[in-house]
Amino acid sequence: MIRCLVALLFIVASAGASLATPSRIIILRHGEKADEWKLCGVGQQRAKALAANFLGRGSKNSLFSTGEQPAAFYAITLHTLELASPAAESWQLPITLFSVVPEPEKKKEVSIKSLNRRTEQAVEALMADPKLDGKIVVMVWEHRHIANAKLEAGSDRKITLRQLLKLDALQDVPPTWPGDNYDYFWIVDFAGGSSTPTGFSMVKQSFESPFDKLPTNEWDKPNRLKSASGCELKGR
Repeated sequence: MIRCLVALLFIVASAGASLATPSRIIILRHGEKADEWKLCGVGQQRAKALAANFLGRGSKNSLFSTGEQPAAFYAITLHTLELASPAAESWQLPITLFSVVPEPEKKKEVSIKSLNRRTEQAVEALMADPKLDGKIVVMVWEHRHIANAKLEAGSDRKITLRQLLKLDALQDVPPTWPGDNYDYFWIVDFAGGSSTPTGFSMVKQSFESPFDKLPTNEWDKPNRLKSASGCELKGR
């Protein structure tokens, strides 16, 4: 009898975990980068600007309504970790890192496979964590693994956030995150505990002084960064 009760409790707990769904996921790309390891000065300023204006505690144009706050910050690369840190710190939250770090000796294809696998693991963990059920989660991610039509077409598995979060079930979700855009949020809403999203919007980042010089280019338009910026301009 006791064994049956224990088994039943395990099944109920497992079912509850499998149905855990955040109410909202805020997705953004890392900031402008200097190299494979770190952000350039522009990207570092963007990290501070996001904390002060959109994602941090008490930010001017907060993406969180009164009484709301993020339950978790997720990141995947050193660039995404660096961008998320000021905002996460303002909430005294750790960053959940599904880490993929640069390894120059590895071929590009190997690194992509690592990013594929870690993105899949991140979404699995996110959607099975009862502590995040009905909460808001911020995901700072590598842009090709947010959405990239070419990358998706070359794999027999779901490997981008667009696929794994079922954004392809919604209209108006771009098939690819452009290489020149560092200045947008994708905001994904869920309702009723369903793992299929019910809403999607794109919000452009724009800043007042002292961050008003940051690139705010339109979607899929050049950001016009110059080599003098110290930012990487190729291989985006």
